[in-house]
Amino acid sequence: MKKIITLAILFFSFVSVAQIKVIETVPVEKLGKVNNNYIQKIGDEYTVYYTSIVSDDDDTSSLRKFSFKNVNNDYAGLYSIIMNGFNATPLYDIKLELPNNYIWLHYTGNTLPDKATVQFMVSSKDPSSGASSVSEPFVKDQINKLFQK
Repeated sequence: MKKIITLAILFFSFVSVAQIKVIETVPVEKLGKVNNNYIQKIGDEYTVYYTSIVSDDDDTSSLRKFSFKNVNNDYAGLYSIIMNGFNATPLYDIKLELPNNYIWLHYTGNTLPDKATVQFMVSSKDPSSGASSVSEPFVKDQINKLFQK
């Protein structure tokens, strides 16, 4: 009986100091992709990765991102805002506020709606970082592909 109790104590002490724990993870979904630009979803957070053509910081990487949680269906809302901007006459910039960034949707184009483009002009809310960047231009079809619509 003493041996069984001793073995049980050793077993429980071994289990209680285990170093490896299994942590629940959330799957990463890569949504639409256009060139090197893509949208990634982790849980209820969406991250838009875009190639920067202009940036203020010293980082040599040209891939930038901005993120937001899908509260009140914000993912579909962002898509609608971008698409409605293509139909505005005249084209004008739209300023958005995200938790960590300000984003200007900068529209350019000519009289043909299919030739209009939008760029993400992103700046950080943190004044000490002062980082800002500008995406490559996207046409309407590329936005549809990026947002999987």
